[in-house]
Amino acid sequence: MSREENAERLSEIMRDIFDLEDLEYHDSLKADDVEGWDSLSHLRFLIAVEKEFGFRFTSGEIDGFKNVGEMLDVVVHRATR
Repeated sequence: MSREENAERLSEIMRDIFDLEDLEYHDSLKADDVEGWDSLSHLRFLIAVEKEFGFRFTSGEIDGFKNVGEMLDVVVHRATR
């Protein structure tokens, strides 16, 4: 699956978790950019992504995410294993 296809899947998860139908994905998107992205919704988002893509992030991966694009990079990398 291409990076763009995975980005669309990630976008759908974000729209659902944050209840924002008009949320537009871009690699530099951060929690501060999204209304309602707090610690609880962050956990819900991580769990939903793990469930959708069928793997668990390591704590090191999670700690290293500076934006959603970095999360997507890990998703794409893990999907090609």
